Formats: sequence, C-alpha cells, structure tokens
Amino acid sequence: MHRRLVVPGALAASVLLAIPASAASYSPGSPGIGDAYYPESGNGGYDVSHYDLRLKYQPSTDLLEGTATIVATATQNLSRFNLDLGLRASEVRVNGRKAAFAVAGDHELEVTPASPLRKNAPVTVVVRYGGKPSELKIGGWTAWHRTPDGGVAAQEPDSAVWWFPSNDHPRDKATFDVSVSVPDGTQAISNGVLQSQSSRLGWTRFNWRSDKPQATYLATLAVGRFDITTDTTANGLPVLNAYSKDLGGNAGAARASLERTTEVAEWLEEVFGPYPFNALGGYVPNVTSGFALETQTRPFYSPRQFANGANVSVVVHEVAHQWYGDSVSVDGWKDIWVNEGFARYSQWLWSEKEGEGTAQELADYAYGARAADDPFWTVKPGDPGPENQFHGAVYDRGALALQALRNEIGDEDFFAILKGWPTERAYGNAKVGDFVAYAERVSGRPLAGLFDTWLYQPVKPTAGTGGIGAAGAQARTAAEVPEQPAQPKSWKKIAATDSVHDHDHGH
Repeated sequence: MHRRLVVPGALAASVLLAIPASAASYSPGSPGIGDAYYPESGNGGYDVSHYDLRLKYQPSTDLLEGTATIVATATQNLSRFNLDLGLRASEVRVNGRKAAFAVAGDHELEVTPASPLRKNAPVTVVVRYGGKPSELKIGGWTAWHRTPDGGVAAQEPDSAVWWFPSNDHPRDKATFDVSVSVPDGTQAISNGVLQSQSSRLGWTRFNWRSDKPQATYLATLAVGRFDITTDTTANGLPVLNAYSKDLGGNAGAARASLERTTEVAEWLEEVFGPYPFNALGGYVPNVTSGFALETQTRPFYSPRQFANGANVSVVVHEVAHQWYGDSVSVDGWKDIWVNEGFARYSQWLWSEKEGEGTAQELADYAYGARAADDPFWTVKPGDPGPENQFHGAVYDRGALALQALRNEIGDEDFFAILKGWPTERAYGNAKVGDFVAYAERVSGRPLAGLFDTWLYQPVKPTAGTGGIGAAGAQARTAAEVPEQPAQPKSWKKIAATDSVHDHDHGH
C-alpha cells in the first residue's frame, strides 16, 4: 500500500527553498549534435579544443590500446555527457576523478562525472580503451581498413569511433596530438607534422601534431610498412608522402601523382589563398577500397585511383579540400556542396590551366552528356539527402553551379570569392546559404535564384541558364555550338576520379 504524503503549503515552500537553485539546472548533454542527416552523430553539451591520443597498435593481431585525453569546455550545466566510441572503454576520468560510464547503442559512451560540470568550465576527460577495430561494425559497415601489414582509419562521414573517443561531428573541430607505438620496422602515419620518433624494447613511437582545428573524420591513422619521401615547400612547410611497400603495379603511378602535391598546392594558393595548415603530403596504403579522402594535411588515396596510370586530377581534388572542406567545414552534412562542388571545380580549373579543356567546355559537356530525364538531375546538390550525399550530381552539378556563378558575375568577382571565402571562414564551419550570402555581398548582385536553379531544383535547368549548354554558349560567342560539345581532353581523367565519392558503404 502506498500512503499519499500531504505537505502543508508553508512546509512545501520551505522544502523547495532548501533545495539549491542550481541543483535542478544540471542536465545531460544531448546524444547527438543536431545533424539533419545523422541525428546520432556528435554530442551536445561541450566543445572540444584538443585531443591527445596515446596509442599502441599490434598489426599482427589488430589490437589497438589507447589513452585519450580530451580538453573541452562545458557549453551547459552538465550532469552527464556522451562520447562517440565503438571500442571498449575500461576507465574514464573527468577532471582527475573517476567517472561512471555506460555503453548505449553501438557507439555512444555515456559518462557521468563525479561532480556535475558548470557551463563554461574547463573539462579534461581521460579515457582508457582498447579492442580490435576490424571487428567493429556499425550499421553493417566499417571505417577501418585491414592491410597485409597493418591497418588504416579513413572514412567519411565517420571514422573516429573506430580508434578514439570524440565528439564525432565536423561542427566540433579541435587540434590533435597523436602518439602511436608500433613494432620496430613498422611506421605510423597521421596528420600534421612528425614531431619526433624513438625506439625502445622492440617498439617505435611516432609523435604527430596537427595544430589547426580539425574535424574528427579528417583525423587519420595508417600503420604498416611504407616507403616515405620528405621535402619542404618554398615556404618551409614539411611535405611527407607515404606509399605501402606492396602496391605492386600501381606504385609508379601513385608516386608520379602524389609527388606533384607541392606543385598542386602552390597553384591552388593562387586560386584559394594561403595554404591553411602546417604540413602537406598524402599516403597510399595497400587497401582494397577505391575512394580517396581529404584527411587533413595528408590525404588518403586508394591504390585503385592509379590503376590506369598517374592521375594528378585526384590530387588536385583532395588538396583543394584542404581549403574547401577541411579549413572551411560543413556545418551539417546536408551542406556537403561547400566541400565537393568546389573540389570538383578545382579539377576543372586545373584542366583549364593545363590546356586540356576549359571549365566552360567541361561545364557544357557535363550538361549536354545527361538527358533531361536522367535521374542525375533529380539530386539536389544543396540538400541531396543522406542516401545521395556522395552522388555524382553533388560533384558535377555542384561544379556546374560554380561555372554558372562565374558567368553571372564575371571572373574578377568570381575569383575574389574563391579566395576570400576560405580566408573569411578559415578553421570554421558553413552552410550552403552562408556561401550564397557571401557571393551576393562580394558581387553586389542577387544570386539566390541562380543557386536555387542549380542546387535545389530537381530538374535539368534550361539550356543557356547561367551560360551553360548550347544556348548559353551562343550567347557567349557568335559561333554556332553543337547540341553536344566535343569531349574535353581532361574529361576521362576527371571522370576516373568519380570514385572519390564511392565510400564503400551504405551510410
């Protein structure tokens, strides 16, 4: 039997007054950061400023052991908060004291600190954890690539949960120190600058630092046996490229492509402004995937990208992302065009520079090559949906939007925008609408209609819209233009990089 407790009004008031006003104001941080496409990605209630990862990895067993120190700030009064981690945590400390923790779902670690955390207070979280990344599947897929001599973490839109605890969303960027111990004779590659390496008792430790804000999916780890080339740019930036020793027939073409990274970056500086980070390079591990990824300062390339010979165009694409995607990152994954449309357009500009087809010729060909009833035109680059996030339309139609903008406002304003945007938004995040507003401000023209046509309407724009297609070409010149222009010389080379968006999973 339950007895109903009746408290007289005055007594009730005194009881309420006895409870500290702040006690009821602490609440759990949300288990997601609020992304429209991936509601479970990231977490609410705190902002990370730095990750310090101290790892040990054994290639023969795929066992990864780690201690992650996360430096953050509470953005609300927190009673509890989540971290994204798929491996098994063994201990969590918050501000030096042991914290309770529990696993929720397939990658949520719920942490309850010994004392609640006040808004704006500095927070340090230490997580000890371990496991075999290759055995972790989330939604049926994995971001961990097992190789004959090690393993690689590289994937989009998620990869961090396979190897470190984090607030796993581009909206919460942080600096990184990654220290990895591997058996002697094996290397560990990560982002940024190799600060030091040392050997002891059969193990070699590599210490990497990425000192500018970096999204968690852009953090990478590659363990294996690599041939490594190093250099410095004219401005003194360290350049490091790494190639698996067992790339076979793709080895030469991979080197012939990646070794032009510095040249590509110097050219892109003329287009996009100063290079935003502390290192350059790339790596090609012996993986079976086909995609490439703009992992910050050190892009990941699958060997298959070079199966038909050298392809500098894919290097252009991934290095362009260092400005568009890495320095200026998506606010939410629906804003993927602010990454991919610009990386693809940079390939068109490279073709223009190399005399293999102008951006306009590539735009006319891309427009004319697909009939009006092609499903390609139903994908909206400005909001493609999670199922079409890496669809070819985000790339090619996304680049068409930029060529239409160039035709509308002229080269002077267009290239001022391409250079000014990553400077104004450096190390931050942006929505598609932010870019539209910026372009309008710089050009002094209303552009919402143009962007709506090219980014949001699920139909093929009328020929001539934005100066694209035969009618548009006639408007630009007096010459008659055929309905389907000739294929530019660079088209096949650029098309060969379409698999950069084939991320080998259904996420």
